[in-house]
Amino acid sequence: MKTKQMLTTALAGAMILGTAQAAKPPVMKMTSKIPEAYTAPDKVKTSIGTLKYFDGVPSEKSTEAIYDYLDTSRAVNVFLNSIPALSMNALREGQVAMGADACNKICIWDSLMDSKTILLTGNTSTMYAVGFMDLLKDGPTVIDLPKGMLGILDDMEFHYMTDLGVAGPDKGKGGKYLVLPPGYKGDIPKGYFVVPSKTSGLWVFMRGYLDKSLPIEQAIPAASKNIRSTLKVYPLSTVKNPPAMEFINVSGKDMHMIVPNDYSAFEKLHALIQTEPDDYLGKEAKGMMAAIGIEKGKAFNPDARMKKILTDAAAIGNGAARAISYFPRDPGNLTFKDSKAWVTAYADKDTTFTRNGAYRLDPRVLFHFGYICVSPAMAMTVAGKGSDYSMGMLDSEGKVMNGSKTYKLHIPPNPPAKDFWAITMYDTQTRSQLQTDQPFPTLGSQDKGIKTNADGSMDIYFAPEAPEGKEGNWLQTVPGKSWFIALRIYGPGKAWIDQTWRPGEIELVK
Repeated sequence: MKTKQMLTTALAGAMILGTAQAAKPPVMKMTSKIPEAYTAPDKVKTSIGTLKYFDGVPSEKSTEAIYDYLDTSRAVNVFLNSIPALSMNALREGQVAMGADACNKICIWDSLMDSKTILLTGNTSTMYAVGFMDLLKDGPTVIDLPKGMLGILDDMEFHYMTDLGVAGPDKGKGGKYLVLPPGYKGDIPKGYFVVPSKTSGLWVFMRGYLDKSLPIEQAIPAASKNIRSTLKVYPLSTVKNPPAMEFINVSGKDMHMIVPNDYSAFEKLHALIQTEPDDYLGKEAKGMMAAIGIEKGKAFNPDARMKKILTDAAAIGNGAARAISYFPRDPGNLTFKDSKAWVTAYADKDTTFTRNGAYRLDPRVLFHFGYICVSPAMAMTVAGKGSDYSMGMLDSEGKVMNGSKTYKLHIPPNPPAKDFWAITMYDTQTRSQLQTDQPFPTLGSQDKGIKTNADGSMDIYFAPEAPEGKEGNWLQTVPGKSWFIALRIYGPGKAWIDQTWRPGEIELVK
């Protein structure tokens, strides 16, 4: 009996042991190979240095390098994508500096715009009048527009809102526009052209053409008088007793309205978004800005590391904008497809800067870094109406112009301009009129002193001093500086539109 119990106990123990041994899986080594494309090597060379890993985990030094790169790339992205808003902000700051700090205060160039005004590619041939609205402060705001104007409303993101005047709903007959703040839900009175805004701030751009039937010395004051005597801008809340208009003559004054190219651009961007609706930028833009410390309702206070990165990013962004402007890669920015010398501001005549529902990033940068005024009317080329223009950025050999040398541009006979044509010189640094001894650096069909060749063609010279006998066909350059030109065609003819007539290319003479 005892032996039987012992046997039973031994068998039970063996069963328990066997069960335990069977429950424990054998130790196995994983041997399946993961493709290298899905792993990180111990060391890899990149444009930001050699990145080192321990089994896929970056080292402390590599992690720092990666985050520096991410912050820099995001800051460059913010800089380039914010050029439209920064340009609009620069316009507002420049006008405020002249005293135009309320909607009823308008800057006007009574004697036309000369080269003292630092404004992106402004012209010397029409009369400008500009103002700003602050819908956050004033609420719904009225523009009582005179007859015969051509103007635009653009918001603080430089998005097109509406045309004013000839290309607008008033068809050049004048009328009252009512601009509504973002999300406005109040009553809307009748009798207005109603324009809702997505931003609190917006730019009012107006241009008065000179009466061609009058001598120029009479046409200029007549255009100014038309604007001054009839234009009114005021908050709707003051409709029964609007504030008196104030017109500030800025002709001949130092006035600065272009985007900064350094760290201060980020400071200005932060200040700008504080005054605008929280959602006007969109989630992607807001996320990019937040990633570098720019957020609405929060202080912008980067540490020493981040400030160094932002300073670097502004320099890279500035370089990128200039490369895109003077050597565009998008063929849509070439006026003539077989020449890189002539550039058009709106790629493929598209003022939305889109293709297949996506932003065309380089064309958007090119436009806003060098030009202002966004309106479909600015890009529509209609025979005999409006205007069209092209920029001569490079010489016939594809080189940047040198202000120390002499160049020549051949204008073939019969320029197809129903109204007039004009060539204006610009500074490659500021994209504003080149400052020389000629306060209005422009030549064109309105100038009586231009000499024509026997076949009716013309040669325009660009040099520090006028070539002998070419004084009437000469625009002055500055030694040590570069320059480019804009050829404007007012009332473009069919030959311009179908490119059967085209200017020559700027040729180096000596």
